Amino acid sequence: MTQSTGAKVRAVAAEVVDAVISGGQSLDAAIARNEPRVAVDDRSLLRMLCYGSLRNHWRLQSWIDQLISKPLRKRDRVINALLAVGLYQIAEMRIPDHAVVSETVEAARQLRRPKLAGLINACLRRFVRESLATTEAANEQAEWNHPAWLIKTLQRDWPNDWQAILSANDDRAPMWLRTNAQKNTAREYQQRLRDSDMGAELIAGLPDALRLEAPQAVLDLPGFATGDASVQDAAAQIAAHWLLRDVLSDRSEARLLDACAAPGGKSGHILEIGGEQISLLALDSDESRLTSIAENLQRIGRDATIIAADASKPEEWWDGVPFDGILLDAPCSASGVIRRHPDIKVLRRASDIVSLAVRQQSMLEALWLTLAPGGTLLYATCSVIAAENDEVTGRFLENHGDAIENDVLPNNNIRDLMRRKACGYQILPGTAGLDGFYYAALRKEKVS
Repeated sequence: MTQSTGAKVRAVAAEVVDAVISGGQSLDAAIARNEPRVAVDDRSLLRMLCYGSLRNHWRLQSWIDQLISKPLRKRDRVINALLAVGLYQIAEMRIPDHAVVSETVEAARQLRRPKLAGLINACLRRFVRESLATTEAANEQAEWNHPAWLIKTLQRDWPNDWQAILSANDDRAPMWLRTNAQKNTAREYQQRLRDSDMGAELIAGLPDALRLEAPQAVLDLPGFATGDASVQDAAAQIAAHWLLRDVLSDRSEARLLDACAAPGGKSGHILEIGGEQISLLALDSDESRLTSIAENLQRIGRDATIIAADASKPEEWWDGVPFDGILLDAPCSASGVIRRHPDIKVLRRASDIVSLAVRQQSMLEALWLTLAPGGTLLYATCSVIAAENDEVTGRFLENHGDAIENDVLPNNNIRDLMRRKACGYQILPGTAGLDGFYYAALRKEKVS
């Protein structure tokens, strides 16, 4: 990589980081928009710089505040992001300091801020000279790399685990696969991976899950294009097994609803396990995401009815025929998957939790009307915040005499992964390498 191309990658990384912090864009969207601007060989570095800078946002910003006497003008805020990118490289990456300084200074020129190149040079050199990376964190946010509101929320909800949760959020997440039960077992696919020089381990209680020893390009995975395996965190794989266990325990076939289906991972898993015993309606309110559901199902060779609709308004899409089982993977703060999406820490606000809980309650109330007596609604979120989880389901149970919790787990092998809540179960991020996830199985009592 020449100095000019190295500077280009850093300039684009700064623009991506600024798009998240200042523009409110998601990291995935900002990278997708800007990634084509750099060479293919440089894209892994671009992602590393963006993810790392956002993962360490509060620590980096505390250093920037020490290095700059007064805030940059609004029109120059991208230079703040560039400084963060430069500081991240010095503090966390094995790149020589002189290379970081020279390429980051050149990146300021590529960002059409030549007059600020000197500021970048002075700040980075001072950071190295004074060993600021080794100094004590300026505040709690810098120490834990999380916003104060989230730290306080986790301290309240998880008084004995909040530090472990925060630490897990800053780790890099492993790559998990879901093997297609219609085509091969996890153990069989594990051998196929070994034959391709890819290592992976099984996990007790999750029969379709494999944890890769190192991330791989999906098209390099054996049989990926033909649906032999999919990428899905092991915690998310619990949903299909739990719902189908409950629904098919007393019926030979079932009509199911995946109420927030995009991008289609859980729908696909339900269809892989249920086979011809089930029919599935996959619903999502974002019409632009229906294509991803269709593509995922086509790849694994399964079919479902796919429609764009708001799950909280069944009068607009429901045909009146009750569902035997419903999966409500509700919109949430995504506080359990921060290690995969570090921009969540920057973009989410405390006020979001209140509005999300209202929406979750609304969806739960509306979908309950479409569930057949004796059926199960499996409520799930990728959140670790009580206000979105057991407080929502607990309140629902209090207000519905025909609702009971089925607290029997799909199998005993996953018991050590789950924390029992007042209602439902919680997986904390990092437990056995899993994402943070919440589940509660709500059964509708039959009228005698």
